[in-house]
Amino acid sequence: MRVPASLCGVFGLKPTYGRVSRAGSTLFAGSFDHVGALGRSVRDVTAALDVMQGPDPEDPVCSTRPAEPCLPLLGEGVDGLRIAILDGYFARGGDPEAFAAVGHVASALGVSRRVTIPDAHRARAAAMVITASEGANAHLADLKRRPQDFDPLTRDRFLAGALVPAAVYVQAQRFRAWYRAAVADLFGKVDVLLAPTTPCPAPRIGQDRIVLDGVEVLVRPNLGIYTQPLSFIGLPVLSVPVTRAGALPLGVQLVGAPFREAHVLRVGALLEAKGVVAAAVSA
Repeated sequence: MRVPASLCGVFGLKPTYGRVSRAGSTLFAGSFDHVGALGRSVRDVTAALDVMQGPDPEDPVCSTRPAEPCLPLLGEGVDGLRIAILDGYFARGGDPEAFAAVGHVASALGVSRRVTIPDAHRARAAAMVITASEGANAHLADLKRRPQDFDPLTRDRFLAGALVPAAVYVQAQRFRAWYRAAVADLFGKVDVLLAPTTPCPAPRIGQDRIVLDGVEVLVRPNLGIYTQPLSFIGLPVLSVPVTRAGALPLGVQLVGAPFREAHVLRVGALLEAKGVVAAAVSA
């Protein structure tokens, strides 16, 4: 939800892992997949969340936590919320305009505090190992029976994932547990984190390479460099669109602690009310 939201100039909400049932959807990687919403306003995505959330026995990973409606809380503003900018990994490797978008949002909120998530680069690497392995396992039968029906890049990623040694997958999961605890400790000190959604605006159709931080890299594996370390542990995130005159939109991630969607939605609603963020105007 967040990467397409950033590139298209709309709001994208990824709820906490397990908050919304995935029953009836086709999974990519079982321990990562969420169901969320794209919309033209914070109210739209919040309404979608309130309708979708809640326990569902049809999805074995769906939380038994009762629904917690967020629409009634949108007007509460940010008083009492501790907000910080993610530094370190999330402040390098992208275009200057991506970091300027974060700065624009931070300035509107009066936020200057910066914090760091430890080993976020390792989280991204471990996420790629786990998604490749789980995706390959989920689709192995179809890969064997009708490989020609897959997008070539997706097929190659799944085939590579089928060759990942079990020891590497297990080690990635062990790191995941450590990383989850480290981020939980950080959320004992803050409530909402700010970070770029994508490292750059939308590339051109058919473009397969971009230059980030002076290095030419492939487009598809690198549009999610700032989202993967957060998806890795299923955090709730709202991507808000920063529209720029004469330029393509860019998203900023508002990141909350597990099952604290209301926090990020309250921040998003305030930014929208101030005119700091808004859905792109259709041509």
